[in-house]
Amino acid sequence: MSGQTGFHRVNQAVVIGIGLIGGSLAWGLREWGGVTVCGYDASPETVSRAQSLGVIDYGADSLEAAVHDADAIFLAAPVGVAPAILRELSRLPLKEDCIISDVGSTKGDILRTAASYPSLSTRFIGGHPMAGSHQSGVEAARPHLFENAYYVLAPLPGTPLDRVRRLSDLLERSTRARLVIMDPDHHDRVVGAISHLPHVLAAALVNQVYGYNQTNEWYHRLAAGGFRDLTRVAASDPVMWRDILLSNREPLLDLLDDWTDGMERIRQAILAGRGEAIEAFFRQAKQAREGLPERKKGMIQPSWECFVDLPDRPGGIGEVATRLGEERISIANIGVMESREERPGALRLVFTDQDHWARAKECLKRHGYSVFDPDTDPAG
Repeated sequence: MSGQTGFHRVNQAVVIGIGLIGGSLAWGLREWGGVTVCGYDASPETVSRAQSLGVIDYGADSLEAAVHDADAIFLAAPVGVAPAILRELSRLPLKEDCIISDVGSTKGDILRTAASYPSLSTRFIGGHPMAGSHQSGVEAARPHLFENAYYVLAPLPGTPLDRVRRLSDLLERSTRARLVIMDPDHHDRVVGAISHLPHVLAAALVNQVYGYNQTNEWYHRLAAGGFRDLTRVAASDPVMWRDILLSNREPLLDLLDDWTDGMERIRQAILAGRGEAIEAFFRQAKQAREGLPERKKGMIQPSWECFVDLPDRPGGIGEVATRLGEERISIANIGVMESREERPGALRLVFTDQDHWARAKECLKRHGYSVFDPDTDPAG
């Protein structure tokens, strides 16, 4: 890093794109960061809704009006749109000490774009809060979404150190996340492996089974349990994932080559009937899976879940919900398992708060229910 000037506190921030991530960031900036937040979005209705919910202090009807007095600007627009917004910002008069950051899940592409504009190259710092939700839109925003999650910052080589410190200070106060400085190329490969590649594989598996189902409907009829869990992310927004994959093209191509090599090795083991090689394949995966860090917010696991063994009788689900409601435990989602193929329970409960998840398990066990944790119970 080069250059160090006076340390100026951020008092005025702008969030461009007020969905789940942008709205949660804006809300945290207001509530915990003590910052006045202006919101700008392609949808005026979204801006109005964000203001009525208390997510932002006020809205702007143009990008120029939004950023005029900004000490910090956050791009929370889709990955495919962010470069065009940077181009517009490069033409606008910004405050001398104004910092610009983003929240996209790829960093190399956006940083190369920022570096190409002299007016932005020393003020843009890539950012990626690694948390999310199964919900979307500003209505799903909450100020604690990023709490205890990793928040990656990827500055350009010539970024003044004081600007990195100012942004870090602001985000630590406003998000209560765990900030990490990371090389953008390293970030894109890591995130490509733990998020982007799994989305591709899930979509490919769903498409493959869909093709089989065209001539035999039993593929979809029996697609429950493990198949649904494994492919849940295939239901994500197609446009968003198109833009992410194109933005992270080179790392993802390398990862797909590695995946293809791995699949060919297990294919050859099956073809040759090498039982020891097949067992070793699954044993290594089992050990690696068990060695993953405990549940935390991040790209793969932004929620907590458990399974409840529930008799098939009228009112059973209502009783579970009532028990939890009496102790003010919030459930994000309830799913009735269509098959006990790989799970010991018949009811799947999802929580967005780890404390509520732990209290729910304790409550239900206290009332005589059998509760299973998918990460610690062998059957899960």
